[in-house]
Amino acid sequence: MVKAAVLYETKTPLQIKELRQDPPKLGEVRVQMGAAGICLSDHHLMQGTSRIDLPAVLGHEGAGTVVEVGEGVTRVKPGDRCIISFVSPCGMCRNCATGFPNVCETNLALGPRQYDGTARLHDNGDDVYQLGKVGVFSETIICPQQACQPIPDEVPIEVAALIGCSVTTGVGGVMNNPNAKIGMSVAVFGCGGVGLNVIQGAKLMNASRIIAVDVLDHKLEFTYRFGATDTINSREVDDVAETIKEMTGGGVDVAIDSIGKAEVIAAAFKSVRTTGTAVLIGLGALGEDAPIDMSEMVRAQKTVMGSYYGSTSPHESFRKIVDAYLKGTLDIDSLITRSYSLDQINQGFHDLVGGGEGRGIIKYPS
Repeated sequence: MVKAAVLYETKTPLQIKELRQDPPKLGEVRVQMGAAGICLSDHHLMQGTSRIDLPAVLGHEGAGTVVEVGEGVTRVKPGDRCIISFVSPCGMCRNCATGFPNVCETNLALGPRQYDGTARLHDNGDDVYQLGKVGVFSETIICPQQACQPIPDEVPIEVAALIGCSVTTGVGGVMNNPNAKIGMSVAVFGCGGVGLNVIQGAKLMNASRIIAVDVLDHKLEFTYRFGATDTINSREVDDVAETIKEMTGGGVDVAIDSIGKAEVIAAAFKSVRTTGTAVLIGLGALGEDAPIDMSEMVRAQKTVMGSYYGSTSPHESFRKIVDAYLKGTLDIDSLITRSYSLDQINQGFHDLVGGGEGRGIIKYPS
């Protein structure tokens, strides 16, 4: 039996349950979780603005130690400390073959089921699914071996957990963006866990100006630790896009939305200069559209693009980020501002939506 946080119905709290867990099958491993991040993407599922088959164990940002391997596993061995990727690429579909395993078609088609189409968790005979085939809000998980990226002992497990999503999504969304250039000017809309890492990614690219935009002053003040050069409270200006244009003499080279709301996406698009790029990283509600001036897009030759999980191979992004962390050029430790036990997970989400700066984590017993 394994203790896990389960979502049974949307708009209800997660329930802490003891579930039966199958052993790892072909190509799978069992991981003892060490830490898991509390992310708005999970909250979207809890609220029903994103969808998953229920019941399901949520949690997609985590790290732990391999304790058991199934038949055919060659990537990791028991004792390996690993970042967990919530995308387990098949390596054979068109997207994997063309350099975009972060959007693996097979992984997406199977959703929260393992690669044989079945579940590894059960509640009184009923299947319980795992978000991203991992579901890291569980003391141990069964997942595909390709979800695991071994890390050096020098990387704390809490740091590794955040690399599993927010750091890779934010830093990778800048670092791996084909339109990102050394010395560019950047505006970052939303300064939560992902937005702070967008700021760090821009700093790694030696951005000449990094403008942080949010609605909470304490979160804006927090951004200076990670490289912001200017801040704007969007509630205190009439038009945030026009304010950015005035500050920069025409707009930024790149504007990145880490929130996923239509009005924020529209503001990010308006805030970029001629030939600039608006990047959408935040996950919006299913079916929501954003108003974009198509004439302006053409006449100003602007680009709008999406970025999912760092834009390319998560494992390659993990490697680069771990290297930057060990060299001291990425500050991941300071992102962690709150810690909870698994039993306190609903409080963790309450604090997240309440506007707490930085990242909250679930810390599992060692």
